[in-house]
Amino acid sequence: MAETLGILLISGGHERAHYAFVTASAAAAIGREVVLFATNHGCAAFCDDAPEFLAADRSMAALGVAALAELRDACLALDVRMIACEAGLRVSGLAASLRPGVEVAGVVTFLEAVGPGQIITL
Repeated sequence: MAETLGILLISGGHERAHYAFVTASAAAAIGREVVLFATNHGCAAFCDDAPEFLAADRSMAALGVAALAELRDACLALDVRMIACEAGLRVSGLAASLRPGVEVAGVVTFLEAVGPGQIITL
């Protein structure tokens, strides 16, 4: 079995968030276990109503590229484990708007889940 892939999303930019979900869904689609951990304003990627992503998502959808919401849904369907950093949620003020299925935990939980696997930081 392939090692677990950990993806650490450390900022709230659309490009990083979008590619975190692209990478997570692709890895899960080929059978890897994936843990996606977001902290600080990267936690917005786990919310449905993040205004900072809406314009970019509309532009991508118009070009036929999967929007962030579609990629999040794919990740959920592919059993990607999504964890929002507890401290990061406090910093960003987003705790109340997390999507269902997103855990709230700390970096220790993320590291334990990835174990000896690979970690990518975006």
